[in-house]
Amino acid sequence: MARYLSLITVLVDDYDQAIAFYVGKLGFSLSEDRQLSPDKRWVVVTPADGGTGLLLAKAANGRQIAVVGNQGGGRVFLFLETDDFKRDHAAFSERGVRFLEAPREEPYGMVAVFEDLYGNRWDLIEPR
Repeated sequence: MARYLSLITVLVDDYDQAIAFYVGKLGFSLSEDRQLSPDKRWVVVTPADGGTGLLLAKAANGRQIAVVGNQGGGRVFLFLETDDFKRDHAAFSERGVRFLEAPREEPYGMVAVFEDLYGNRWDLIEPR
């Protein structure tokens, strides 16, 4: 039986703002957006070329609200792999994505840390 990681939950405070960021700024595809109740939606975005999806889940209580934007405890939380770092870094920068550092060459590839709209840290990385 094949197994793979299909979704990762990212807590958000507003569905539509989160969709605008992940689709509009990172170029993800909106895979699903279904109303489940008056206050809850099932919203999934995926990288345009496939891969593990993000379930954008609206924080529903104080405990969840407290970790919006800090799901990795201040560390890089998610890794977005690309086949063209320069292209994507330039496109993200033009769309207003906030990079926390200049691109750097590491033994494993080209990388730069950026934040999503809530402050979760990501690596944009082109493996060697």
